[in-house]
Amino acid sequence: MIRALIFDFDGLILDTETALIDAYGDVHGAHGIPFDRPLFTRSVGHADYAFDPWRGFGAGADKAALEAERLAFNKARNNEQQVLPGVIALMDAGAAAGLGLGLCSNSGRAHVEGHLTRLGLLGRFDFLACRGDAPSPKPEPDLYRLVLAHFGIRGGEAIAFEDSHTGTLAAKRAGLWVVAVPNPSTGHHDFGHVDLRVPSLADCRLPALLARFGA
Repeated sequence: MIRALIFDFDGLILDTETALIDAYGDVHGAHGIPFDRPLFTRSVGHADYAFDPWRGFGAGADKAALEAERLAFNKARNNEQQVLPGVIALMDAGAAAGLGLGLCSNSGRAHVEGHLTRLGLLGRFDFLACRGDAPSPKPEPDLYRLVLAHFGIRGGEAIAFEDSHTGTLAAKRAGLWVVAVPNPSTGHHDFGHVDLRVPSLADCRLPALLARFGA
């Protein structure tokens, strides 16, 4: 029996991942530096970047100043983002069915709670697990195990909704049913291990999910 729905945040509830990539592009463009968007896109959804995002500016670049520019562009873009399609309808359906609603994110609590407050969604979740709340971030299963422990359930009693390879792998390692919902920045990721892949949460209907995973 399914007893909880657990949502990722960045890229699933709010498309902050595309905004992040766009913000790096904004800084590169402002300085006339070529922007390798495919390289940045390949890093979306990972806990840390495996490359120097300011490499194209040369060894003598003031990286602190560039990062400050990026943050300003990123904040402006994020604050324009609205809840992605299907999120609220699925949350409403879960709450009406008496299911627990959890959130599991590799981002820091201030980032997650700030946007959830702006969007009027913070009070809708029963529990949030954010970066730093568990020993290791995704793709390790620690954050998901924290959410499961809060609800007092096993992995097979929850459905995770994720947009990236890293997030889906973490949920699968914790034993959850996993629905992949790629966004424009993560569509190229490997989702061969997930239980279901959909174009959008707007394509998810709770009765169908419960029939598929709750039997």
